[in-house]
Amino acid sequence: MAIQGYNLSAGRINEVLGETLAYAEPDMVLAKGCEMKQIPKNKGDNVSYRRIIPTGGATTNANTINRWSVTANAHLLQEGVTPDVETLTDQYVNFQLNQYGAIYGWSNKTADLHEDDIPKDMSRIMGKRMTLVQEMIRYGAMKACTNVFYSGGTTRATTDEAISLTVLRRAARGLLNNHAGKKTRIIKPGPEYDTSAIEDAFLVFVHTDAAADIRDLTGFVPYSKYAGMTPMPKEIGSCEEFRFILSAELGSYADAGGANAALYATTSAASNIDVYPFIICGEDAVFDIALKGEDSFDMNIVPHTQIDKNDLLGQRGYCGASFWSAVGVVNNGWMAVIEAGVSALT
Repeated sequence: MAIQGYNLSAGRINEVLGETLAYAEPDMVLAKGCEMKQIPKNKGDNVSYRRIIPTGGATTNANTINRWSVTANAHLLQEGVTPDVETLTDQYVNFQLNQYGAIYGWSNKTADLHEDDIPKDMSRIMGKRMTLVQEMIRYGAMKACTNVFYSGGTTRATTDEAISLTVLRRAARGLLNNHAGKKTRIIKPGPEYDTSAIEDAFLVFVHTDAAADIRDLTGFVPYSKYAGMTPMPKEIGSCEEFRFILSAELGSYADAGGANAALYATTSAASNIDVYPFIICGEDAVFDIALKGEDSFDMNIVPHTQIDKNDLLGQRGYCGASFWSAVGVVNNGWMAVIEAGVSALT
């Protein structure tokens, strides 16, 4: 197991000792789109949820599991005739808890002679790292939603347009037909100058690269015009029944779309654009499942001064963290993903 040796972090002896430079802080936003759940300890690693399918619905896809199909005439009773007995249709959704973790290590020489507190730096970075791991678990599950809309195409490979009101409205129509609940309430205009009313809304999570295209949407309201409320972290504004939250962690599918020179491609010579998932969340669509009593990760530090038979001379110290997690879409019809390009801004 590799540990942080003294030679891996060159000292600054005989130099002016400036402060440690700032490092990139990860953005965490997706928890706002999830419902937080816990399962008890010592009950196994699999959790099973059950849903009742509406009358006339089916387990075929994200639409049929949410749409009722009944007529008044089918429920007419005939005098003296008992109607047929029916049964319920249900569906089970299962998720498995997995454990995630990492370890940093340092030598006693690093701890005793280096002018910077390397073990403290490691514990700080570990906290940020594990939080980002949790965000990536959410992102992987949420962008895999099967209720997908494409901007300018019919598949990811043919997507060749930026986000538009048209594709947003198509997604909203599908969500509302599926009886999806919105995540936020109406914000009424206030007495402040130039404030705007905001509709009750679905939350949309996407990469920061999409900011310019979102701001160009007709009817976009920046969060600075919200009346009497604080916007969510990383929220830039709203348009119609959507509120947009941006994060640099929500990466694109590089060079995966169609051809459009006005849209961005990671590889400068590529003819295919990058495709960005716009994750739209309604109520109760995604569950973030943790082990009860462990709402976050466990951080454990073994200092190099802790002597045992495996390190009799106290030469090694460790910082480690781990957590149990499962994230999954429990109702694909109550959320959606729009795959779109973003403007190249050239």
